[in-house]
Amino acid sequence: MTTTQTAWKPHLTDLTLLTGRLLLSLLFVHEGLELATHFAGAAKAMTALGVSLPLLMATIALQLGAGVSIGLGLLTRLGAVALGLFCLATAALFHTNFANQNELLHFEKDLAIAGGMFVLAIAGAGAISLDRVLNGLVKRRQQDRETVAALIAAGKPLSVGDIKLPL
Repeated sequence: MTTTQTAWKPHLTDLTLLTGRLLLSLLFVHEGLELATHFAGAAKAMTALGVSLPLLMATIALQLGAGVSIGLGLLTRLGAVALGLFCLATAALFHTNFANQNELLHFEKDLAIAGGMFVLAIAGAGAISLDRVLNGLVKRRQQDRETVAALIAAGKPLSVGDIKLPL
């Protein structure tokens, strides 16, 4: 390890973000899998609520795609915003009968999950994520481009040692 490199150690914040991501992700991946594996019943129930078949399919795709995205920490902010908006829409469209205590509870739960998703969108995935890995690769490639451009501008021939290939 050179003097410019530092060892990466997970911190409590990163472990907490990972735990939160996994818990939030589990909810949506589980629900998406339930809808997908019991598609006929889900389609019938959703049709009764006025939800079309294409919208049900989009819901399943969103829950699975964004749920896995958040769990892996890949495009986390985008997945969190999408699921946060989804929770707000679900609360506003399906859980507005506040005279029914169960509906009120689901409304409040959806708002709380949306809030958690928006906090995750601001905080990001943390260090234990694929987002961090990809950001590191992008930075390394940019540094390599700058090195090549500087060597070309200086008129120096390139050698294998000038470029660091990703492992």
